[in-house]
Amino acid sequence: MFDYSLVHWLAFLSAAVLLNLSPGPDIAFMLGQTLRSGRRHGFAAMLGGWSGTALHVAMAAAGLSAILATSAVAFSVIKWVGAAYLIWLGVKMLLSKGDSFISNGGGRDAKAQSVYWQGVLVSALNPKVAVFFLAFLPQFVVAGAGPVGAQLFLHGSLIIVVAAFIEPLLVMMGAKLGAFLKASPRVGMWMDRGLGAMFVALGARLAASTR
Repeated sequence: MFDYSLVHWLAFLSAAVLLNLSPGPDIAFMLGQTLRSGRRHGFAAMLGGWSGTALHVAMAAAGLSAILATSAVAFSVIKWVGAAYLIWLGVKMLLSKGDSFISNGGGRDAKAQSVYWQGVLVSALNPKVAVFFLAFLPQFVVAGAGPVGAQLFLHGSLIIVVAAFIEPLLVMMGAKLGAFLKASPRVGMWMDRGLGAMFVALGARLAASTR
């Protein structure tokens, strides 16, 4: 089972790297949290994004993503909830005075846990990810290599493994930039507003998307 050629793995891993480098709401949220609150929250957001992606992988393997791809109602419900959540996060940042760039003191663990769950929602409430996996993963299913669901789950899980080699580096670099920004609350305020505007734009783009 899972007997694939070298060409197969090279094609898949190349696509997985490009996928993980492409910007999206989960990457934006991870980097935004890193810049605003440091490495700990950046990693919390990263793990939350992976958890949300794992949910999409499991749905694709189970065939549930097909529901989002074929049902206009299901797609629209998830889309509007996800868009509203992104816009809500953006508005919170727009109303910020940059104080998130100043050391928070106590309660960091509790906030990191909250950031984790926000990361889960940012990823899980994006129906475009579910539809993408439904279109992307079957391209790497090989007849006779094992059950289709198992092959989909394997390749989907490996996308998260590839992310584990890429995204921690982004968090580390973002943390260094965030430390520099903490020295200027005024810069922090405008950074918050810039991130907020980006999340509002991402939410609007998701709301305007179609299957």
